[in-house]
Amino acid sequence: MRQVNESVPQEFILLGFSDRPWLELPLFVVFLISYMVTIFGNLTIILVSRLDPKLHTPMYFFLTNLSLLDLCYTTSTVPQMLVNLYSTRKVISYGGCVAQLFMFLALGATECVLLAVMSVDRFVAICRPLHYSVIMHQRLCLQLAAASWITGFSNSVWLSTLTLQLPLCGPHIVDHFLCEVPALLKLSCVDTTANEAELFLVSVLFHLIPLTLILVSYAFIVQAVLRIQSAEGRRKAFGTCGSHLIVVSLFYGTAISMYLQPPSPNSKDQGKMVSLFYGIIAPMLNPLIYTLRNKDVKEAFKRLVARVFLVKK
Repeated sequence: MRQVNESVPQEFILLGFSDRPWLELPLFVVFLISYMVTIFGNLTIILVSRLDPKLHTPMYFFLTNLSLLDLCYTTSTVPQMLVNLYSTRKVISYGGCVAQLFMFLALGATECVLLAVMSVDRFVAICRPLHYSVIMHQRLCLQLAAASWITGFSNSVWLSTLTLQLPLCGPHIVDHFLCEVPALLKLSCVDTTANEAELFLVSVLFHLIPLTLILVSYAFIVQAVLRIQSAEGRRKAFGTCGSHLIVVSLFYGTAISMYLQPPSPNSKDQGKMVSLFYGIIAPMLNPLIYTLRNKDVKEAFKRLVARVFLVKK
């Protein structure tokens, strides 16, 4: 029998990787390095995209939004994780848990929509090149970006409220390294079938529908590219989409395996590992993918560095 305690808890214990203490120091080092790379990489993309006039295009506007999102994503989870890995008392306050839950849900849903918006931008650029500047005008780009953020945060308000209204049973031990809906549902004193069904429905809406839009967009993109006569033209067209496709594969592959896969005996540990990739590794890889594969970003970064050194001289 679990102890029933419907009062608001002061704090939660995050078990994280405490069942494997020998892993904590290596993970602390890996997560710290990953976080520093994520901060540097995404800040670089934001600065380069904003300061270089040649990158003032819809594609880099949406990329800037993605980088800002990834910065917020990792900052909402990694610092607390590093503290708990270093400390023997692995706790998070109730307010910190609520904030972490809200931001994780909001930013995850926002990224789902934003990646779909970026695929539409690539569709217009390749399939309607002569009308690109007319269709993807500044006002529409601002509206699409705002819609992505508003949709993601609205979803989080709803899901977070439903989750936090559930009465909790003590002790308040979360078998995860962050406050996430599935882990918190396990602490409830009541039947959570309805909440699990709502979470599944939201996962379908925010994962499968945007992913379908992305796949349809790229089906038209492939058809348009194959009609290009020159090999150089095809290479350039595929090059502008390659980075986005890699990011989409990393993000949706891990997200779908975490939220839409039926539970299994190993789902607890698998969920932790998938969450690590989903919330830490992917945001670190995104700027590396876009900079290493994108000639425009690399050249803009070189111009920015050269400008900084000229100012110093």
